[in-house]
Amino acid sequence: MKLTHIVPLIFVALALALAATPTRVIKISYLEGKRSGNLRYGPWIYESSKPDGIIGTVGDLEIRASKAVLEAPKGESMQAAEGKRKATFEGGVTVLRGRLTAKGPRLVYSEATGLGVLAGPAQMHQEPAKKGEDAVDVSAREMSFDVDTDISTSSGGVKLVSGNQSGYADSVYYEEERGLAVFTMKKGSVKLVRHRKGGDLVIYAPQVRSLTREKKLIATGGVELVDGDLVTKGTALYYDDKSGEAIIVGEPARSVNEKEGFKISGGTLLHNVNKHRVQVYRKGFEMPLQEFEKVDEQKK
Repeated sequence: MKLTHIVPLIFVALALALAATPTRVIKISYLEGKRSGNLRYGPWIYESSKPDGIIGTVGDLEIRASKAVLEAPKGESMQAAEGKRKATFEGGVTVLRGRLTAKGPRLVYSEATGLGVLAGPAQMHQEPAKKGEDAVDVSAREMSFDVDTDISTSSGGVKLVSGNQSGYADSVYYEEERGLAVFTMKKGSVKLVRHRKGGDLVIYAPQVRSLTREKKLIATGGVELVDGDLVTKGTALYYDDKSGEAIIVGEPARSVNEKEGFKISGGTLLHNVNKHRVQVYRKGFEMPLQEFEKVDEQKK
């Protein structure tokens, strides 16, 4: 093929790639307010007498506040700098996307990264996708929202609550529509609690991945399941809240109830948390890691 034919194809491919990239350029409007600042170079300052009178929209993300400042890199005009600007929202911020609402005192959005970072204390609430499912509530010191995806990440003393389950971690990655929550710790263990009458069920592990809509989870990196006086340990765990059964694998996995003098071990154990009973699992079992993969881990 001649070079003259290759060059146009390269430009076509580049144009298609750019067209497929979600826009990160933010648009800001205002109700009962005003905009001030240098018209060409900015910064543009938006102020409103209404608590949510300043409205920023980018992709499917909407940001509401009473004040916002949009600024360009030094020496660049506001128009020429589109895609590189920074927007700061203050005065009580509300973030809206789909079924999700988040609130915090301040948010900084970067057009370059497509990330909006909500300062804490931050609170997030997501309505159930359908009848019979549970809402999701998250609190953290900081939350970030990616406009290219439906992914939000919470960090710093994170607590996530969905139905009768609560999770505690340093960081939680969350795919909003799918309901996949990935809990991680820098040191120590994630703590996941299933609240119930007669005593909570508690799972400890360095990482826990939970499908909040289906009420399933896996825990990896060395796990401990505390079911009252019955404690089961292993290398990894799969739990289905609908069946009340946890499958624990180990080398070997061990379960102990010191109060009753009960001990059992095996390569794979089945722990029924509703009946407080553990037995060796004699069927073949492979941890369903693929079901809990993040979107960027999935094979295309």
